[in-house]
Amino acid sequence: MTRGNQRDLARAKAMKKEKSGKSASDQDGNKGLTLEQRKQRDADRMREKQLKKIQDKEAGGGGGGGGNK
Repeated sequence: MTRGNQRDLARAKAMKKEKSGKSASDQDGNKGLTLEQRKQRDADRMREKQLKKIQDKEAGGGGGGGGNK
């Protein structure tokens, strides 16, 4: 069996993906935000998640993490 058209199929698939893909600035959650604003927003979210994780760990005693052996 020969696969002579494999390259053509891959090229067509890549073009379709490129056409339908959105850049980060075009996505709905990022509309109207600059790169710096997105970075700041994401950093704030990560800090909140980390704080929540620390609070959950202190309150609940962990739960399912892999402990020391």
